[in-house]
Amino acid sequence: IMVTALPTIAHDLGDVQLLGWVGASYLLSTAAVSPFYGKLGDMYGRKPVVLFAVAAFLLGSLLCGLAWSMPTLIAARVLQGIGGGGLMVSAMAIIGELFEPRERAKYQGYSTIVFTLGSVLGPVAGGYLTDLFGWRSVFLVNLPIGVVVLCAIALFLRRRTGGATHRVDFLGGGLLAIGTVAIVYWSNRVLEAPHFDLPTVSLPLLGLVAIAAFVWTERRAAEPIVPLALFRNRTISLVVVASLLAGASTLGLYFYFALYLQMVTQLPPGEIGLMFLPMSIAVAVTSIAAGRLIAATGRYKALPIAGSALGVGLMIFYALSDSHTPLWALGVSFLVFGISMGLTMQTMLVAIQASAPLKDIGAATGLATQARTIGASLGLALNGAVMSAGLSSAGGALPEAVGRALPGGLASLTPKAAETLPPDLREVALQAFAHGFAPTFLFVGALYLATVLLLAALSNAPIPKHAMT
Repeated sequence: IMVTALPTIAHDLGDVQLLGWVGASYLLSTAAVSPFYGKLGDMYGRKPVVLFAVAAFLLGSLLCGLAWSMPTLIAARVLQGIGGGGLMVSAMAIIGELFEPRERAKYQGYSTIVFTLGSVLGPVAGGYLTDLFGWRSVFLVNLPIGVVVLCAIALFLRRRTGGATHRVDFLGGGLLAIGTVAIVYWSNRVLEAPHFDLPTVSLPLLGLVAIAAFVWTERRAAEPIVPLALFRNRTISLVVVASLLAGASTLGLYFYFALYLQMVTQLPPGEIGLMFLPMSIAVAVTSIAAGRLIAATGRYKALPIAGSALGVGLMIFYALSDSHTPLWALGVSFLVFGISMGLTMQTMLVAIQASAPLKDIGAATGLATQARTIGASLGLALNGAVMSAGLSSAGGALPEAVGRALPGGLASLTPKAAETLPPDLREVALQAFAHGFAPTFLFVGALYLATVLLLAALSNAPIPKHAMT
């Protein structure tokens, strides 16, 4: 829901250079807490974990709606991400606990319909809410919906009773969170504004020490937050890395993609949201079809490979597109993009859950979610850096008249700023913007290609009919 509001948020709050952090902060905090949610759910049941996650998400949404500057919005997004980290992990883990391995694919396909409904309504509602009530409404609208969700969970989700006494591995989880945040924050900091100072030198060192201490701790923990034995399984190891690359190539592009579309099409936020409809519908239909195919055959390897290969072709198409590309062609590409995502995201989660023991299914799901969100956060930084370099290079070749109209260069070109330019200068600026954005798409295409090669190394063994104990 926030994606189509981003250009307006940047215009109202300023600090456009921090725009990527509106997404990265949420993803970073989500990555830091995902393992906790997965393991705590394994230990104590999903109900208390989900209730806490929704409550934290709603408080973060309220603070986002009240934000008065870009830094305060980013801080509120951190809290929102702490809650959001538990939502996807717990939902997918619940499905993993309820159904046998092959059946999970089918029911996760059904659950994708719900996800798709949110994906369809999100960009559209975000655009129209921004047009009618301002960008703050895209966060505040979560509150009444969230209250209904809290009531539904409290009434209908059964809580696990009894069971053994557990020891929560707070030390291991804390070390993993510190290592994750330090390394990803350092990557974003260096790529945003390369320079050498104390944080630039110390953060990677802190991250590596924390990760080394985490591995040492997990080997000795009675109930590790991330059982390292999971990595002995080749499928789990490969899918975790593939999930990281998938996060960088999809979620890591999503925020900039909305800005690109609004610039080259010059459509208002509400209509940009409507352009995402084919993608969302294709994700739902493809996920259901893929889930039923896996349930029937137990085979899944070819599906994410095909989805990632489609991503390579799409990125080449977007790199060649500009303000003259027909809207129908963009619409068809979104349909294909949805097919790509439907073949990839859900299938990799099915693979990792099928390879994990039932007692560790939450931890395995949290691991996959963490890898995807770390990838998305790194993707935001990497894609943002490539975008900035590309726009800077393309801006250097602008005619003098356009340069005077845009003293901040192409990086300062927003949809509202483009409206103030004379038609002839606007055309030149938009073409230059599309040309400057092309390296970003080619970089993401390379990530998709790397994912294809990685997934090709997966075993083609069928998913077992019954869960491992």
